[in-house]
Amino acid sequence: MDTTSLGTAPTRAAADSQTPPAYLPGFASLDIETDVESLPVRGSLPTWLSGELIRNGPAQFEAGPQAFRHWFDGQAMLHRFSFANGVVNYRNRFLDTPGMRSARDGRIGYGEFASDPCRSIFTRYFTRFQRQPEVSGNACVNVVPMNGGMAALTEVPIAVRFDPETLATLGIEGYQDPLGGQVTTAHPHQVPGSGDLVNYVLRFGPTSEYLIYRQHPDSMTRELIATIPAKHPGYLHSFGVTEDYVVLAVFPFVVNPIGLLLGGKPFIENYTWRPELGTTFIVVRLSDGSVRGTYQAEPFFAFHHINAHVTGNELVVDASSYTDATVIDALYLDHLRAGDPIPKPAPTRYRMDLDGDTVRSEPLSPQALELPQINYRAHNGRPYRFAYGVGCHDGRTSAGRDFFNQLVKLDVDDHTSDVWYEPGCYPGEPVFVPSPDATSEDDGVVLSVVLDSATGTSFMLVLDAGTWREVARAGVPHAIPFGFHGQFTRG
Repeated sequence: MDTTSLGTAPTRAAADSQTPPAYLPGFASLDIETDVESLPVRGSLPTWLSGELIRNGPAQFEAGPQAFRHWFDGQAMLHRFSFANGVVNYRNRFLDTPGMRSARDGRIGYGEFASDPCRSIFTRYFTRFQRQPEVSGNACVNVVPMNGGMAALTEVPIAVRFDPETLATLGIEGYQDPLGGQVTTAHPHQVPGSGDLVNYVLRFGPTSEYLIYRQHPDSMTRELIATIPAKHPGYLHSFGVTEDYVVLAVFPFVVNPIGLLLGGKPFIENYTWRPELGTTFIVVRLSDGSVRGTYQAEPFFAFHHINAHVTGNELVVDASSYTDATVIDALYLDHLRAGDPIPKPAPTRYRMDLDGDTVRSEPLSPQALELPQINYRAHNGRPYRFAYGVGCHDGRTSAGRDFFNQLVKLDVDDHTSDVWYEPGCYPGEPVFVPSPDATSEDDGVVLSVVLDSATGTSFMLVLDAGTWREVARAGVPHAIPFGFHGQFTRG
């Protein structure tokens, strides 16, 4: 039985004599908070582009003499780009959280994804299993509209509210219901055709459970949809949704809750890769919480679902897939800063006959694709044609000590792709913004924060989503660390 463990922090081979990777500024701390009116713009922004793009991601990787160990551990910073009348303004602010305040005091005071202070077994119990756990509040993954405002999210069930204009932190807010739970996703979905959010929270116990819930966007109360027992609780960073179903893909990257409590290791290092379990798709009806079916697939791992939909009696789930979970090891900061290779994320389609019990898979493209986005408002949970993401030039990941260095537009129908690539540039997640009078799925623009290694600064790139050509870029006076996810809100 293969029970390869990722529970020990990776040790990188001795550094070679090559020059440091060009993308290193993307993994360096940003110690300034600034407001810049009217960034210099090259090109012409669409006259209709009006609103705000708020990005989230780590920007503080040290706590005095201590260093956070993983990309996902860095303390959160928000970045706001506002667009109006051809002008782009920029503002950035750290989230003011217990974890960030502790880091400013020179210590890692709270457990993060792969960094943990030295604590007793009793302290670990209370931080991981009590009903209202003490948390760092380091919500560095995503931002979503919630409870009448905006909130930053991570993978514990809390929300850090902030002012979307000033980016000032308004406070950590817990949920006002009895569901509890210890682990969730920072990727709640809007139910197609509804403004409600849907998500799951994992509650550890003698029999662990996935609790699928619905949440009104103006409330912090979760309404339980379904309770799914979890014999082998898996790490699920995201999930899929259709007009009728919630789809959980439970990868064989699993944890023993008792080991999580007693192991004395940071959170993610308690998980083990067990390929003999395969990947299980659990399909749950949104209407009444009943299980439509469970479907067994080959073992694979994914951070991000691309989209899901039902055609006839077939469920289609698209994801950026890896052959195993070693990508998590590859994202430790010592590996990234050394230019070590990272596994290739392969956009893959999984097909299930809803009345059957098997899964068929097929590649969507030879191009690598991560941080995938779609025309979300019009096509989430429905048939679609185009996906956008970051990729790797020549289809490789860290060839030549490189990182994600191109933007990809993937046609999932004919499996072709267009790329934007500029040597020495490293784009982040592409966010699609539809034209107000859109006549096609890709009628709009894509926004991406790009690191320019030649200048040591970043810029906001604007691509025409239809032609995949650059229409404008707005320069930022410093490098923005590589982030994760963001939301565009129309002005």
